[in-house]
Amino acid sequence: MSDVLTLTDRRIGRLRLDRPQAIHALTRDMCSAMIAALLDWRERPDVEAVMLDHAEGRGFCAGGDVVMLARSGAGDGAEARAFFHEEYRLNHLLFTYAKPTIAVMDGITMGGGVGISQPCRYRVATENTRFAMPETTIGLFPDVGGGWYLARLPGRVGQYLALTGARLDGADCLALGLATHYVPALALDDLKARIAAEPQRLGELLAEAGAPPPQAKVALHKEDIDRLFAADDYEAILAALDADGSPWAREQRDLLAGKSPQACKVSLRLLYDGGLMQSFADEMRQEYAVASRVVQRHDFVEGVRALLVDKDNRPVWDPPTPEAVTQHLIDQIFAPMPDGEEWTPL
Repeated sequence: MSDVLTLTDRRIGRLRLDRPQAIHALTRDMCSAMIAALLDWRERPDVEAVMLDHAEGRGFCAGGDVVMLARSGAGDGAEARAFFHEEYRLNHLLFTYAKPTIAVMDGITMGGGVGISQPCRYRVATENTRFAMPETTIGLFPDVGGGWYLARLPGRVGQYLALTGARLDGADCLALGLATHYVPALALDDLKARIAAEPQRLGELLAEAGAPPPQAKVALHKEDIDRLFAADDYEAILAALDADGSPWAREQRDLLAGKSPQACKVSLRLLYDGGLMQSFADEMRQEYAVASRVVQRHDFVEGVRALLVDKDNRPVWDPPTPEAVTQHLIDQIFAPMPDGEEWTPL
């Protein structure tokens, strides 16, 4: 049985993630199935739009199969690279898709879930949405286009989210533009049925189903975020948090103390470069090179061990401090892939 349902519903194509035991975390086979359906629907006049959602379970998509990635990274990394190559092709296909696409981010939307929702033209948040890119906790970085999307958020919110892995709710997502609409979860089934019947009215139907969101909590700290996360240098951000001394700043500083220093520096560099990228394909090409290297480095394997395998929550990072993560190391991680090994779009 497939972990993703690909079907047509009247006048739309539907991609329904169906791996509830893993909160619909993506596998390579799931990515391949979605790519095949999208390529088919792209050519079919009877499919006017595409909707991404989840079947059973408490979240849209919790990310990717990071335990498999760490197992591969501890060896030759080939399986991990194959997964990233396919996943990033799916991300890029959605980003460039000509027909209207809509993602329903009801529940947990993290990592790989961000990668398949953010390229969509319409992105629906609900009161259940929990959006985050928490990769620095496991020695990774916000990939699947995170360097592109986070770099384009207002002020320094992207850098704050990338470093801390802070969770956003549906109101936050709408306020930041990560969601285009806010719809109560109880209204989703009716909305989906109406979209399937009248996809040419997609924008109007979403507007009609929308409801006023509660206050966005991220807005309460927008000034602090822009001031304290202003630097592109990780040590400077830590120094700013130390110097501020407010309860919120101390909370962020304590959070960062548990993150991989290498992952945090990689994330800042990714967003700096991502803000300058001329195309999404360029972004994915760079992220593939970075992911191919990071997945085989100590911190990712150790982070997954500590948080997801042994669950002792006591990762031992190497390099152990931000100062020990040299610019030379970061440059090595960001170097282009050798000829013939680069990521390529479909």
